[in-house]
Amino acid sequence: MESQVNNISHNPIAELINDDIYSLLASRGLIDEKSVRDYIIRKKFKTLRSKKVSASEAIESLREEYPYLQYDTIRKIVYQPRN
Repeated sequence: MESQVNNISHNPIAELINDDIYSLLASRGLIDEKSVRDYIIRKKFKTLRSKKVSASEAIESLREEYPYLQYDTIRKIVYQPRN
């Protein structure tokens, strides 16, 4: 139970919403974890690219962090148009 509370209190999108709101939404199952993951991946990709890392190297770096995702999956995440 304690690990679940720690997961809820960790706010990976703190620049968008405050911790209390994130915790409330997460506790009610209103956070789409896949969308949050994709947002974080896009943000990290953008940061790597701003540091002059090539796109393919940035994607490979993200694959190390998310080994369950294939190269093409990460490529689609970082290049998909946002609605």
